[in-house]
Amino acid sequence: MKTTLGSKNGLYPMPLTLVGTMIDGDPNYSAIAHVGIMDVSTISISISKRYYTTAGIKKSHTFSVNIPSTSQVKEAEYCGLVSGKRTDKSQLFKNFYGKLKTAPMIQECPINMECQLAQTLEFPHHNVFIGEIVETYCEERYLTNHTIDFSKVDPILFIMEDTGYWRLGEQFEKAWHVKSDRPV
Repeated sequence: MKTTLGSKNGLYPMPLTLVGTMIDGDPNYSAIAHVGIMDVSTISISISKRYYTTAGIKKSHTFSVNIPSTSQVKEAEYCGLVSGKRTDKSQLFKNFYGKLKTAPMIQECPINMECQLAQTLEFPHHNVFIGEIVETYCEERYLTNHTIDFSKVDPILFIMEDTGYWRLGEQFEKAWHVKSDRPV
């Protein structure tokens, strides 16, 4: 017998990301865990309308999604707790720019995605920004066979229910290769 939990979101854990944008000529980063995959080259990020980063994305129409490793949890959490309105968080990192020249990225993060804003969905307290990935950057040491190896990245995973940070486990099977005795 199953227990009812109410309208709880069961899709956690989510990767904790650092979303970067330019605001008044300066890079700014916010810790955002509500990210989604729209398709292979389109992502969504959900950000409170109050966040400083929201204004930067709306103005520049570009943003970056940086994936920190567990060794960067202090910097990542700091970016989520301190507002860019009062603190220059870009000084925590070595910033770099890619093709768009307007989406600041974090050199120390294992993975960086540079995005062009495609659409904004307005909700009462949040905006969902949908971005087309223009380019993805990753250091060679995080790759295996020219593919991102998430066991090497060791991303921070966030769960809202217990407001905890987690890390990846192990791969137990290869997708689309699982054999079944039953017809599907």
